[in-house]
Amino acid sequence: MPYATLAELKLRYGADRMSDLTDRDGDGIGDDPQIAQALADASDEIDGYLAARYQLPLPTVPSLLVRIACDIAVYRLLSLRRMGDIEDARRRYEDARRLLESLAKGTVALGLPASLPDAAQPQPSLAAAAVGAARTFSRSGTEGY
Repeated sequence: MPYATLAELKLRYGADRMSDLTDRDGDGIGDDPQIAQALADASDEIDGYLAARYQLPLPTVPSLLVRIACDIAVYRLLSLRRMGDIEDARRRYEDARRLLESLAKGTVALGLPASLPDAAQPQPSLAAAAVGAARTFSRSGTEGY
């Protein structure tokens, strides 16, 4: 599920900035498919974190995830350019990644409405189940004691 659209990305960062980042042939027109791919990659990265805690797809897309998706997409687009352009994008990407880690741990909430029916509420996925070491003591291992 995409967490941000091309229109949302252009609204947040500006259409001119998106054209500057993706204009490979110098005609002043951005490469919308390249932007769409960066947004898809950002959504995949977000899903990787959220799947540890939430059942996907989410019933709604919180605005927090729209911002995170946009920041990750711009970082991905900037990573294709020369190194000097990436410093601010790297900081935003690292902030977005730390926020996703906090969402996965449950220390930050998505703020999904509490009025969703129980069936639509996000549920922890099986990926969130903890797997520990094998038991030291068991019935078969303590027979005769």
